[in-house]
Amino acid sequence: MNDNTGNFPYLHGFSQKEQDRLRDQARILEFLIYQDINFSNIKKLIEVGCGVGAQSEILLRRFPKLHLTGVDLNAKQLTSAETYLSARPELHGRYDLLNMDASDLQFPSGEFDGAFLCWILEHVPEPARILGEVRRVLSSGSKVYITEVMNFSFFIDPYSPHLWKYWMALNDYQYEKAGDPFIGAKLGNLLASAGFINIKTNIKTMHYDNRNPERRIEVIEYWTELLLSASHQLILEKIVSKEIVDGMVKELKLVRKDPNAVFFYSFMQAEAEVDR
Repeated sequence: MNDNTGNFPYLHGFSQKEQDRLRDQARILEFLIYQDINFSNIKKLIEVGCGVGAQSEILLRRFPKLHLTGVDLNAKQLTSAETYLSARPELHGRYDLLNMDASDLQFPSGEFDGAFLCWILEHVPEPARILGEVRRVLSSGSKVYITEVMNFSFFIDPYSPHLWKYWMALNDYQYEKAGDPFIGAKLGNLLASAGFINIKTNIKTMHYDNRNPERRIEVIEYWTELLLSASHQLILEKIVSKEIVDGMVKELKLVRKDPNAVFFYSFMQAEAEVDR
């Protein structure tokens, strides 16, 4: 989930640990995110909010014929992305990484024939403006895929009161800082307002119980790291207490060990086309 604005305080920070977490997240969710994405015929793809290159690597690996242009406003993330991608010789010459504001893309109209956004609109104050720019730089018939959060869908069992207090505080904080932790459900409206056509939305669900205990453990461990990555900022601004964070960690450890634990979370993926 990458910051592409200069003003919004990205909750999770820009440490090496966070950069590694983003790549681990991309690996864990790769199948769910990409099972319905098809860029097979795309030659010039723009990735908005490319961050540390976690999704960029997957896109380039899965679709070997495309050239990717990744844009992000955070220079530290872009440096990390360059290091990450340049270590893969098979990707050389197939991507460009640019420091750029997604709400004011410095490209001519119709420059690209595909666009990809993942975990970015939740962090920006004006998602409609970004989608308008994305539409402008796409050629007629081009397709965009957007993957976004729907944080109201989260459920975990056994009941964990510290976790719920933390989760609600995190969402309230993001919303108050002009982000939107519920934006996934709004993608259809946003795309229509931006002038896209043939809009489709698809709910992607992570639902793990006793039918797949190994995957359940992996996802709960990933989710724990995701939650903790925001804890420093939330404690610093006195949104939550250290006691709540410590209590949440204990509860998640118990959930991880519980033989009847349940994890549920849904996010939204939208696709749409450009018609000029």
